[in-house]
Amino acid sequence: MSDPISAVFNLSPAEKLQLIGELWDDLSAAPENIPFPHWQKEELNRRKARIEKHPESALTWEEIVRRIRERHGR
Repeated sequence: MSDPISAVFNLSPAEKLQLIGELWDDLSAAPENIPFPHWQKEELNRRKARIEKHPESALTWEEIVRRIRERHGR
């Protein structure tokens, strides 16, 4: 019998998307259990401190969307 991870590659695209959704739901139910490197926490803290010190530098959601659309032509 093949291992379960290798079997994932034999799924149809629709089945893979369904599996992704189910895995995401499972992970998001307990985000505190998701490991991440210490450098990521340091980077988040650095960015938060910068925004708190210079709130005028923050972009609105609309500005973010506009920039993405300009960059990617959508």
